[in-house]
Amino acid sequence: MPIDIGLTEDQRAQSVEALKKLLGETYALYAKTHGYHWNVTGPRFNELHAMFMTQYTELWAALDEIAERIRALDHFAPGSPGEMTDLATIKPDNGIPEASDMVANLAKGHEAVSRAAKEGLKVAEGNGDAVSADLFTQRATIAEKTAWMLRASS
Repeated sequence: MPIDIGLTEDQRAQSVEALKKLLGETYALYAKTHGYHWNVTGPRFNELHAMFMTQYTELWAALDEIAERIRALDHFAPGSPGEMTDLATIKPDNGIPEASDMVANLAKGHEAVSRAAKEGLKVAEGNGDAVSADLFTQRATIAEKTAWMLRASS
């Protein structure tokens, strides 16, 4: 069935590419955060273990929201971890970092998510895609607040 939501195929495709980038960054950060949750040690274990769980739970929900927006634009969302992480600048760790490095790495990861969201926002606004623009704005807001909280906790 044809889609008629006030955006051309090209406009939808541009938004989808930006959404895929955001999906990739979010997935890579989700995986890193969940791994840190499992493996954090040290005197701040309880605090960080709980903080990381809150963060990976929020990121997991965001993945669904981003993928569903891609589908609403009549494109398929990347479906495998490899497809998503190939789109990300956030890279996995080799080994298990110290707790303080985990916090710093996650702050940088949330900053990367914010940058991807802001790049997507420009695309969406330029194409009159208000729904995607709203999603990008929400993701940047959450990422920047989380990065601030991580920096403040170190």
